[in-house]
Amino acid sequence: MDQYFAEEAILSMTSHLIFIVITWRVLLAVNFDAFFRKNKVFEARVLLIFITIALGTTVSNFFLDFIRWSNSLVYLF
Repeated sequence: MDQYFAEEAILSMTSHLIFIVITWRVLLAVNFDAFFRKNKVFEARVLLIFITIALGTTVSNFFLDFIRWSNSLVYLF
């Protein structure tokens, strides 16, 4: 049983990191300069990091939930 929780933890952490990296790469392609004041580079980057973590974690949770749901379909039949 402990093996199952360890595998789930590794899968969750890996999924979160992968989707955070993907989200970061996607958000770097967007030009956010118009939304931030001049000389506020640090604040803009911190906000971009927070948005990246929020979006990446949300997408990762969706995919992890989808995997759990699909594994639970076995109990339907």
